[in-house]
Amino acid sequence: MSESDSIKAYAVHEAGGKFEAYNYEVGELGADEVEIDVHYCGVCHSDLSMVDNEWGISAYPLIAGHEVVGKIAKIGSQVERFKPGQTVGLGWHSGYCGHCTPCQTGDQNLCSDAQPTIVSHHGGFAEKVRAQDSSVVPIPEGVDLESAGPLFCGGITVFNPLVQFDVKSTDKVAVIGIGGLGHIALQFLNAWGCEVTAFTSSESKQKEAIELGAHKTLNSRDPKELEKAAGAFDFIISTVNVKLDWDLYIGTLKPKGRLHFVGATLEPLDVAVFPLIMAQRSISGSPVGSPATIEKMLEFARLHQIQPKVEVFPMSEINEAFDHLKAGKARYRIVLSNK
Repeated sequence: MSESDSIKAYAVHEAGGKFEAYNYEVGELGADEVEIDVHYCGVCHSDLSMVDNEWGISAYPLIAGHEVVGKIAKIGSQVERFKPGQTVGLGWHSGYCGHCTPCQTGDQNLCSDAQPTIVSHHGGFAEKVRAQDSSVVPIPEGVDLESAGPLFCGGITVFNPLVQFDVKSTDKVAVIGIGGLGHIALQFLNAWGCEVTAFTSSESKQKEAIELGAHKTLNSRDPKELEKAAGAFDFIISTVNVKLDWDLYIGTLKPKGRLHFVGATLEPLDVAVFPLIMAQRSISGSPVGSPATIEKMLEFARLHQIQPKVEVFPMSEINEAFDHLKAGKARYRIVLSNK
């Protein structure tokens, strides 16, 4: 087998393990696949969850990484959308079934048979990655490539609800958690035209939240502040993965307001039903977006010069990067570079 038939990557061999250099062999490129030279790959908390088998679906050796930015190296025989050398991105999904109702109606991200990029598939912590061409998205000129990777998971996760739930520029919207997802949400919502409030328990992040696009902040650890905000918001996006007193947040919604989850909290929601019924409020959740919505997000980011705030590590320092993430020191997203 020639050298071009193997891919150099970094893999974890057991739950909670360290990344080690790892080569894996690849066969002939599928007719509908592309091979991408990975220039940058963002580090998402979902990568850490998979490394630690937090969701119980990890298989080892595990090559994580699903916020890929790079250039097309090869295309399959049936691929017409892309040409070698084209700059593209790849996110949480690396393939779709193509024939279910969500796929047929433009909601590929809801396909029950979609192929996640890092679940039983080799991801982007590598020199190259392969994916179905339908899951790959071209990156327009004018988007900063070094910081673009986190848009393909963290960014689209907070942008998708704006499209799906018809958030209006006149809406008052709050964001719970000013971290990897929340700091991008503040930028998008400000550019969307909304009045933006940041819920944060960190005094140090209050100033940063204003700089990122929030018009005001509320201390999420102070029940009195939440009570004073009763009936204030049309839409709240929760980006955290911890359990909170959700009834307090529901109380800050206007009639017909919505509490929307994009943070993957593992504990069941404990909420009172009457505040939902009497004010016709809603609770919902959503995953990443479809390829078309990702393209729309990238164009919106380009028009408004929105960029994730990133810290860049060489791909070879992947273990140091993950230690930085686990220590809670990332401000706000980590990107690994092969450049």
